Amino acid sequence: MKLPVYLALLDESERTLADAYRQVARGHGDEPDVHFLCLTMSAQCDAHRRLLAGIVERYGETPEDDEPERLHAEGIAEPRTGPLGMLRDLQDLYLLASLTDVTWMMVKQAAQALRDEALLEVIGHCEHEISVQLAWLTSRMKQSAPQILVATR
Repeated sequence: MKLPVYLALLDESERTLADAYRQVARGHGDEPDVHFLCLTMSAQCDAHRRLLAGIVERYGETPEDDEPERLHAEGIAEPRTGPLGMLRDLQDLYLLASLTDVTWMMVKQAAQALRDEALLEVIGHCEHEISVQLAWLTSRMKQSAPQILVATR
């Protein structure tokens, strides 16, 4: 069974996303909505990892031993500055959240095959929050892009 490999990917993805949200919140404190919503979403990702911990206890968490990492999400080591930097940071967050979302989707497929109701309950909660995060990131980028890309010098 390779589910533990994906549980490890999911845990790492949620950790990376939470850290990235915190970095963006720190770097863009001059935008209150970005700052506070990124802190809220980092807390959601931390909660997802806590919920996932019980599942990992049952199935184990195996890092990819025989599958080399082809795409490794580094997260955001340091936020960029200025309006364009914020837009690029939001885009990076979107990519990380998308990776997390698709990983939840694949784990959900396995949970359905296993008929694991406890895992499906965790997934339902976390999948919903990730979809809301993606919607906010999309909305915020759409709102910011015209002014940043066209109106600013």
